[in-house]
Amino acid sequence: MDREELLSAMRRRGLDDRVVEAVARVPRERFVPATLRGRAWEDGALPIGAGQTISQPSLVAYMVALLDLRGGEHVLDVGTGSGYHAAVLAQLAEHVWSIERHPELTEAAAVALRDAGIDNVSLVVGDGSLGWPPEAPYDGINVAAAVEGPVPQPLLDQLADGGRLVAPLRDRDERLVVLHREGDRFERSDHGSVRFVPLVRELPS
Repeated sequence: MDREELLSAMRRRGLDDRVVEAVARVPRERFVPATLRGRAWEDGALPIGAGQTISQPSLVAYMVALLDLRGGEHVLDVGTGSGYHAAVLAQLAEHVWSIERHPELTEAAAVALRDAGIDNVSLVVGDGSLGWPPEAPYDGINVAAAVEGPVPQPLLDQLADGGRLVAPLRDRDERLVVLHREGDRFERSDHGSVRFVPLVRELPS
């Protein structure tokens, strides 16, 4: 599958045109290892090192669509990985703060974002389960790793009133969920089965 075929498939599935255009603006080949650039627009996950992957582009687009960004939002991205998810978010949000526990992935993501001409993403090395309090609250929070058990309280605390958090939650199986905050209440909706690497709640030693 090439870039145009993938974008056409996204449109046929009914994805928001704004999200498809956001995907189209990001050169995905910048975010995959050089040896895999010929496969950059395949609709599948690819390894990026440190035991991590770059998610399939259709899933990235779906998760971005679930945040329902309208422009002007501040977004937290948990699990930078390659930086690709943050890059797509940055096409629709005012600013994205993206946090990653592996410094080497953060460094590679910084290069990819720079080469792609994206300047509204700030990268942080840290424990994603703790969020990033200095810039909270966030209008949207994207978690690109599977959460075992409940969503970490710091992430819930850092979600703005009216904001949405999108995350894969792992219990007996793994489900993609949206938590929509209304005051102190969080309304949950379920959006199907997914599979992600686990969210690790500490920095590598």
